[in-house]
Amino acid sequence: MKAILAFENGVAVVGKRFGAKRAATGELVFATPYTGYVEALTDPSYNGQILLFTYPLVGNYGVNYDDCQSAGIKAEAFVIRELCEHPTNDQTLDAFLKAYEIPGIWDIDTRMITIMIRDEGAMQASLLPSAKGSRADIRKALDLARRAPDIATDLVSEVTCANAYRIPGKGARFVLMDFGVKQNTIKNLQRRDVDLIVVPADTPGKRIVDYEPDAILLSNGPGDPAQAKNGIRVVRELAGQLPIFGICLGHQLIALALDGETYKLKFGHRGANQPVLDLRTQRVYITAQNHGYAVRYDQRDKMTVTQVNANDNTVEGIENEYLHIMSVQYHPEASPGPHDLEKSFFDQITDVAGRSM
Repeated sequence: MKAILAFENGVAVVGKRFGAKRAATGELVFATPYTGYVEALTDPSYNGQILLFTYPLVGNYGVNYDDCQSAGIKAEAFVIRELCEHPTNDQTLDAFLKAYEIPGIWDIDTRMITIMIRDEGAMQASLLPSAKGSRADIRKALDLARRAPDIATDLVSEVTCANAYRIPGKGARFVLMDFGVKQNTIKNLQRRDVDLIVVPADTPGKRIVDYEPDAILLSNGPGDPAQAKNGIRVVRELAGQLPIFGICLGHQLIALALDGETYKLKFGHRGANQPVLDLRTQRVYITAQNHGYAVRYDQRDKMTVTQVNANDNTVEGIENEYLHIMSVQYHPEASPGPHDLEKSFFDQITDVAGRSM
């Protein structure tokens, strides 16, 4: 069985289908890690996107459900060069995608597609199963790609938790606003014995205060940060009353609430080897990242830029010591090899929250 991957710019390629036998649409983005396909597929930040892995061989170690970052696959579809059909683990990547009704395509030139996205920018795409890859099916796939919904919509409501829940701990109490939180973030807080209350993304500031938290953490999540209006509103309401921290989308929401701006990157930062320069120590860290938007600060009266991307100088960290607000664009919970940033970020925010108890 074949499949067709088509783009809004008129490009279409025919490859082999795996996973679910259905069509999918979304913004196609590429990620560069060698491993971590289970983590990436289940990361809620990929909601609304077709994910392409640039590493050529994918699926060789099968599926380990301990690596899942949410309850199921959140990417719309998966694009790879070569599929390993006989992995070291019992469950194949093909079976994993089928279990969650997610389609995939392989045996195509992912290098060509990556270069196209790098040159032209992320674009809408479609994946269509096709018996023979006929011209009629190619035209249908191209039409689907051109009509695919834009990423600048409310995707957070599709991945946030339905109801608040608590994970008890003896340490500082955190309210975690769930915009599509990864399980590794929750595990890092649990390891530090945080008394954790996870709330939906639309929880108002007054309700958050009623939980009597020592701090608030805004999670990662998908889509345009400007669409997560309640998160912006909560930061504006509670800045100065409680310590507030953010990761990825949470970082962008803090910026939007406090004199900053966000803008869409040409093709985003997605991978496990993005260098981040700490402006205070001049030390460079290797980080995992997954975002299509970035923060801009022209006026820095409320927030200080503390870290930047060493490749393109985009903002990676902001802070206001007086208001006890700090956020990072990268994913400290991912720890791609070195664990420096996981320890420094989570140790620092739990220490600040502990002093507020």
